Formats: sequence, structure tokens, C-alpha cells
Amino acid sequence: MRPLRRLLPGLLVAVLVLGGSATAIAGDGPRPRPGAAGIGDPYFPQDGNGGIDVRRYDVDVAYDFARGRLSGTTTLRLRATHDLSRFNLDLLLPVQAVRVDGRRADWTRPDRHELRIRPAEPVPAGEVVTVVVRYAGRPGRIGWEGERNWLADRREVVAMNQPHMAPWWFPANDHPRDKALVDVSVTVPADQQVVGNGRLVSRRVHGALATTRWRADEPMAPYLAFFAAGRFQVEQGTDDGLPWYVAVSRRIPEPARSRAMDLMRRTPEVVRWAERLLGPYPFSTTGGLTTSLDPGFALENQTRPTYPVLGGDGALAILVHEVAHQWFGDSVAVRGWRDIWVNEGAATFLEARYAEAHGGPPAQRWMERTHAALSGQESFWQVPLDDPGPGRIFSAPVYLRGGMAFQALRQRIGEDDFATLLRTWLGAREGGHGSGAQLEELAAEVSGERLDGFFDAWLRAPRPPARTAANGFA
Repeated sequence: MRPLRRLLPGLLVAVLVLGGSATAIAGDGPRPRPGAAGIGDPYFPQDGNGGIDVRRYDVDVAYDFARGRLSGTTTLRLRATHDLSRFNLDLLLPVQAVRVDGRRADWTRPDRHELRIRPAEPVPAGEVVTVVVRYAGRPGRIGWEGERNWLADRREVVAMNQPHMAPWWFPANDHPRDKALVDVSVTVPADQQVVGNGRLVSRRVHGALATTRWRADEPMAPYLAFFAAGRFQVEQGTDDGLPWYVAVSRRIPEPARSRAMDLMRRTPEVVRWAERLLGPYPFSTTGGLTTSLDPGFALENQTRPTYPVLGGDGALAILVHEVAHQWFGDSVAVRGWRDIWVNEGAATFLEARYAEAHGGPPAQRWMERTHAALSGQESFWQVPLDDPGPGRIFSAPVYLRGGMAFQALRQRIGEDDFATLLRTWLGAREGGHGSGAQLEELAAEVSGERLDGFFDAWLRAPRPPARTAANGFA
């Protein structure tokens, strides 16, 4: 994400093999225990859940614009990672019913964020079950931990935000560490259109309503799943074999709407450019959406980033930033939210790298000038990039200092090793996640250099890095 206003310019397997039964191990093995209420990220302790690995979400929702009411049924396929007596999902809307493998399950709400589910029978480790949750409510009225993430008025809605969005519209294991396939069906008035992640599967009109289905071919983090509903100008095509689909709200007046569509059309071109640096595009489709609403930021929703109305010279840079996130952030997610500097720093660096490749100043000059301009701002350098704290994960240093660190590393280890580093990081971890510490280790391994001092200077020291060759200055 680029905030526009904040930036500066087991056991069960053994029994099956031996011909035993789940009942037999129940008496002899460990007793089923609850899954944890969080996945273990200290920045957001209730994000995600323990004991489960979600494989797939089938989300079926209907949205009433006039009432701001969303009703839904989400079907999850999830695997127990240990013998489960109960497990949690993250959901902020009121729940109506829960079933596990077709049987009614008991459920409680220990707080507004957590849905605690107790199946009729414990779930053995390794077993995959189907969980169906029915729910309804008004997401626009819901706040949680200071966040009010529902973006809608009476004519348009876009489910986009970071680091949290899913619990406002579907039950999830809400952390980037647990990716899953996502299939979304949205029912709205028939004169409205729906845009989502992945590929448009179908649109079925029934009376005054229409249900539109979008399906992603690759797993994604829950916060990256989105839908938008409203009236859109749509264009689509194929670029070098890659399908693309872009949309712009018809509520945006001219000439801003035409400018927005011109920008969206550049997405495939930017994807092709990024592939030359980062390796093959990691998804089966691309595109973007410009909303008439005002989120205050753009967001890298997987395969289809969302944008506010953009203008001026910085618009293309923001598109480059969000396309870069398809690799850094979507394909390779953060292991924990403290690692966000890797994704935001890489995307900011790639803005400078794109400018360098298209007649702008060299990225090294951008880094050194930005460093000089910010050297006197003590508070900027006092944010440790590798552990900024939950309230500062989208602060300016995470983007700018992170972006400078990537360019400085490019200068320090050389173009060839830097290119190898990026491609190795993205290729080996495609579809998974990684931490900043792991990136530091890989950089040292690829370059054969000791880089502790470099990363201390750029990520952790509460002062501007000294302008030395060891810190990546020319």
C-alpha cells in the first residue's frame, strides 16, 4: 500500500498406514486441544488463528446499498494442524449459524473479533473439514482497534484496506502467513457491476438482482481479497499472453475519468517492465480499478490493485508501486507485520528504478538526494525499520528509508548480485512469505560479503547512515 497523504514526494498418518482408526488414537495419543486465538504476530495478537490452515474460501455475499447491509455465507476448507477440540476465525459481523462437515457446530463470540467454533466431534490433525458460516450486518458501522475499514456510499462500495479488511465481510484466518484460494460471488442490483480478484467467471441476472463470480487461480493473503460494486467503465484484453482487466468508476467526472483509464491501461506495460527485473509475473491475470470513493491510499489487491483518483506526475509512480507489490507483498508476503519494510521498501525503490529506466534521474542520485534532504529530520531516522511498531508500519520511513536501503544495497553489492538477490528471493519464496532477517541473510549469501554493518546503518541505527562506500554511497 502507498498512503498518499503520509508519503514524502503426524500421528494420524501413522495410524492410517498401520490400518488403525482415529478412535484408537483418541484414547492413546494427545488429547484434542483448542486452536489459539491468534497466529502469533505480536503486532496484532488476535490476527489469524492457531491450529488451522485454510485451503480455500468460497465467499457468497449480497450487499444492500440503501441499508449498508451485507449478508453472506462463506464456506472454508481448512486443515487441522493438531488435534482440535475447537478453533477460531476472525469476523466482525454478527453470526447466524455455523456448520462443520454438514453438522451443526456450537459457536461463541469471546469478543467482537473472534468467532470460536466447537465442532460436534474433535478434528484430528491433518484432517480437512468444510466449515460454513452464515452471517449478516452493517460493516460500515463496525470499528475495531481504531480501524473503520468499510469504504462505501449509497452507490459504490470497495472492500479494500491493509493490514485488515477480511473480517468486515468474510470469516478468515486473517494473517498473510496463511494464504488460500479465494472464490467470491457478490449479489447487488442488476444495474451495478462487480469487480474482484482473478478472473471473471460468470454474471447471472435474477430479477432485479445480479450475482457476479470472481475466482483467483493462486492463493492469497485474506486482506488482499476484495470486491468493488458500482457502475464502472471496463476494458480488457491480453498482453503477451497475460489477460488484463481494468475498471474506472463512471462517477468520476471527465476529464479525470479518461485520465484514470489511460493510467489503468498502462498496467500490462509496467508488468512487462517489472518482469525483466524480477522474473515472471507470479499470477495468471493483471489489472486495476480506480474508485470514485476516497480511501486516501492505493492498495495492491492481488491481480487487481485499487486506486483513488490520481493526478499529476506522481500517478504513474503509484501504479508502478502497486504493480511491484504483486511480487513483493502478494506473491511473497510478510512473515510478520514487522517485516513490512521489505515490501514497501522494494516497491518504493522500484518507483525510482522505473524512473531511471525511462529518462528520469538514476536511482542512486534519488537515494543520495533523498538522504541529504532528510538527514536533519531526527524523528525520521528514529523509526527502526525492522521493528517499527504496529502504529508505524505505514509511516514514511518504512517507505523512503526502506526504498533508499534497497538502492544502497544495489550500489554496495553490485548490479549482478543485486539482480540475483531479487530473483532468488522472489523465485524461492513464490506463493509464500519471508522476513526481513531472512532477506539480510540471503543478501550476505548471494554477495559473499559481511553486511551486518550495512543493515545496521540502514535499518536500525537512529541516525542517517554515514555517506560511505560501505553504506552504498558512490
